Amino acid sequence: MSDEEDTARAVKRSRVYYGSLEEKERERLSSEAGKGNDGVKAGIKAGNINISSGETLEMEERVSERQQDALAEFERRRRARQITVSTDDAEVKAGLRALGEPIILFGEGPADRRERLRGVLSVVGPDALKKSRKDEERAKRSQDECQQTWYHEGSAFLKDARLWLAKYSLPRALKRLEAARAQKDVAEATRTMRQQELHKSLRNLNNFCSQIGDDRPISFCHFSPDSKMLATGSWSGLCKLWSVPDCNLIRTLRGHDTNVGSVVFRPQVGVSLDQSDVSLASCAADGSVKLWNLESDEPVADIEGHSDRVSRVSWHPSGRFLGTTCYDNSWRLWDLEVQEEILHQEGHSKGVHDLAFHPDGSLVATGGLDAFGRVWDLRTGRCVVFLEGHLKEIYTLHFSPNGYHLATGSGDNTCKVWEMRNRKCLYTVPAHQNLVSAVRFQPTEGQFLLTGAYDNTAKVWSHPGWTPLKTLAGHEGKVMGVDVSPDGKLIATCSYDRTFKLWLSE
Repeated sequence: MSDEEDTARAVKRSRVYYGSLEEKERERLSSEAGKGNDGVKAGIKAGNINISSGETLEMEERVSERQQDALAEFERRRRARQITVSTDDAEVKAGLRALGEPIILFGEGPADRRERLRGVLSVVGPDALKKSRKDEERAKRSQDECQQTWYHEGSAFLKDARLWLAKYSLPRALKRLEAARAQKDVAEATRTMRQQELHKSLRNLNNFCSQIGDDRPISFCHFSPDSKMLATGSWSGLCKLWSVPDCNLIRTLRGHDTNVGSVVFRPQVGVSLDQSDVSLASCAADGSVKLWNLESDEPVADIEGHSDRVSRVSWHPSGRFLGTTCYDNSWRLWDLEVQEEILHQEGHSKGVHDLAFHPDGSLVATGGLDAFGRVWDLRTGRCVVFLEGHLKEIYTLHFSPNGYHLATGSGDNTCKVWEMRNRKCLYTVPAHQNLVSAVRFQPTEGQFLLTGAYDNTAKVWSHPGWTPLKTLAGHEGKVMGVDVSPDGKLIATCSYDRTFKLWLSE
C-alpha cells in the first residue's frame, strides 16, 4: 500500500441523529395499514409494541451539591469584589473585633487582614458591620447617660442650708490654715521632740479600766465633747452613759427594740448646751433614729423615714445637722432647726455603712458595701472625690484634724489613708488580720491613728509615718468600736465580749 493510499484513507465519522423516530414509525405504520394492520394492532394490544400518544415526562433538573457550592463560591467572590474595605489597619481591626472575629492571626499582615475582613463581610453582608457599630454607639451612649451627673430641684430649706454651711465652713477653714502655718513656723527640732515624747507615751498605753457594759455585744462607743462621759450602744437595744474615768453608770437610755448601730454626742454637749437640749442621737437596725437629752431615759424625738437598716449617725460640727446612713443605698441629712429632712442623697450601688464630716463642716465622706467611698461637698451637692481602692466593703471613715487626710477601714483587713489635695491614696496600712471595724484620728492635732478590728485587737499608728506604736490587746471578742477622748488622753474600745475598756498612758 502506498503513502498516497494512506493519506487518502477515509476517516470514519460518527453520525448524530436528531429528533424522535415516533413520527417515522407512525408513517410506516400508516403505510402498512392495509398489509399487516391487524397484526400490529394485536401487538399493541398485547403490549409488545409501545407507541406514545403525545404524552411527555419532564425530567427535573438536578444539580450536584458540588456544583451548588461552586456557584455559591463564585457568587461570594463577586460580592467580595464589590465590597469597599478601609485601608487603615486600625479600622480593619476594629471591624473584625466588632464582628466577633480575631483581629490578628499568626503570620498575617495588614493586606491579608483586609482580605479576611472582606471575606467575612461577603458572608455576613456589608450591613453587618454598620449594624454592629450602631449597636456599639448606642450602648456607649446609654453608658454615658448612666454615668452622667443629674440634678433635681431641691427645697428652699436645702438652699438656705447650703448657704449657711458655706458661711459656717469658710471661716473655720481659714482658722485651720492659720493654725497649720503657725505650726510650720515651729522649729523642726521642737516638733521632732514633741513627736518622740508622744510616741513614747503611746507605747506605754495600758488598760486603765474594763467594764461589762451589757448582756449583749457592745457595738459602739463615743466620748462626750468635755471628755467626762462615754456613751455605749448594745445589741440589746440599750444605750448607756458612763462617767469617765471611773466607769460608773449614769443613765440607761431605753427606746430601741433591736441592735443599736451607733450613739453619738452632739458637739456642744457639756460646753454650751443645757441638759434639756437634744444631746445625743442613736440609730438601730430596724431603721429607727432617736434623739435624747441628758435629763430623761426616754427619747425626746424620733426621726422617721428610713425604710431599711440605719447603721450610723453622725453630727455635723455645728450641731445643727444630723447625717444618717441607710442600707437602701443612700444617706440623708436632717436639719434640726427646721426639723426636716433636707437631703436624701443617692450615689452608692449598695448599702451605705458609715459617714464622717470634715472638721470645717464643708464636706462629708461616705462609704459602704460597694467597696467605694465618696466625698461630697455639702455646699454644692457634688461628689468631689471618688475613693477607689478597697477590695471589700468600707465599714468606717474618719477625717484628720489637718483637713486633708481621710482614713477608711475595710473588710479587706486594711486601712487606707487618702490625700484630699491630690485625690489619691497616700498609704495603705496593712492593719489587721480581720475586718477593720473602726478608725479614729487623734482629735486635736491628728498625731496618731487608732484602728479596731475583728481580730480582737486595736492598734495605734503614727501619723505621719504609719508605723505601729502599740497593740491594745485584752478583749476576748472582736473589737466593734473605738474612740479617742477630745482631750487626747483616753482611748476607749468596745467589743463583742460585752465589755468596754479605757486605755491610758502611764
